[in-house]
Amino acid sequence: MKFRKLGDSGVEVSLIGLGTMTWGEQNTEREAHEQIDYVLAQGVNLLDAAEMYPVPPRPETQGRTEQYIGTWLAKNQAKRGDIVLATKIAGPARQPHNPRHIRGAGNQFDRKNLNEAIDGSLKRLQTDYVDICISCTGPTAAR
Repeated sequence: MKFRKLGDSGVEVSLIGLGTMTWGEQNTEREAHEQIDYVLAQGVNLLDAAEMYPVPPRPETQGRTEQYIGTWLAKNQAKRGDIVLATKIAGPARQPHNPRHIRGAGNQFDRKNLNEAIDGSLKRLQTDYVDICISCTGPTAAR
């Protein structure tokens, strides 16, 4: 597996990452865990999630992808340092088709909503940090 440094952070990220946007809608929790195990065995270290996932975004499933990663992390705590965990914060719902159910339609990029979003992600992910947190306007936190 080839790796690149993430900016000037010193974090090494695999050129291939595992996208997780179908977990909780098209893939089960068991399948999600199997996929994580498989990619780690192949040398992939980047897991990409979002508070909005899975897609299509629905109130009934919102956050389930992060929950599946969280249950994997709870069972594999010793492997937390082996992954680079990225998540994304849902932005303002300016278009009629954009989800308005996330954080009670409070998906604005202000301090209150950014803190609420990352706190919710950390709880679902069952970890005390994410390596990369992105909003629609760019990185908001990094290791």
